[in-house]
Amino acid sequence: MKEMRILGLMITDRIKEAGRTQKVLSKNANIIKSRLGFHEVSEDVCSRVGMVLLQLGGNQNEWEQLENELQTIEGLEIQHMSFQY
Repeated sequence: MKEMRILGLMITDRIKEAGRTQKVLSKNANIIKSRLGFHEVSEDVCSRVGMVLLQLGGNQNEWEQLENELQTIEGLEIQHMSFQY
């Protein structure tokens, strides 16, 4: 049986933490199969809060290592889902 992991990241201050988050994601690009990022935009302002969804490949050890690195970033909330198929 295989397992698929989806990570949801909420970045509470994109302006402050987006650069650090991007470095961690780039470092772990080999296990990121899909990535979707979005934030609210209006005519007047962009939201400081951003969301990123990641579909991970690789193995459970690599997933845990990525989550551990992301947890060192202030203002980042992480949720995950696992699917077995």
